[in-house]
Amino acid sequence: MEKTGKSGGAAYGDRVVGNLGLGAGSGGVTAGKREFRQHCAVCHGLGGTGDSVMVNLNLLTVKPTDLTQLSKRNKGTFPLWHVYRIIDGREPVKGHGTADMPIWGNTFREEEGTGLTAETRASGRILQLVHYLQSIQEQ
Repeated sequence: MEKTGKSGGAAYGDRVVGNLGLGAGSGGVTAGKREFRQHCAVCHGLGGTGDSVMVNLNLLTVKPTDLTQLSKRNKGTFPLWHVYRIIDGREPVKGHGTADMPIWGNTFREEEGTGLTAETRASGRILQLVHYLQSIQEQ
């Protein structure tokens, strides 16, 4: 399987897919960083390493994942669709869906309203967040 770096493709099963056209020029990383700071940094820390105020104050029952190590833990390939499904809520992980960790897909869908356009916007927000996480991977 092909291995990728910070801006490389992402794994889905045995396949590696590109960056889905969400490059920095399209604002994907910038918008994703905004989403991360607004929704994720309180637990995962501003740098995504899992070191946050919530952790330092011992307010979480489960230590948040170091989001900068996702590629490293996946043999050098960023697990784009796995990360998407976790954020979306389709793939449960320890800590998600509890009072400690909301399922952001549900939150984004509620914020965007109803209908196909709203669902598309919610999916876009998740993809931007995932693309930002891909951009912060350590080598």
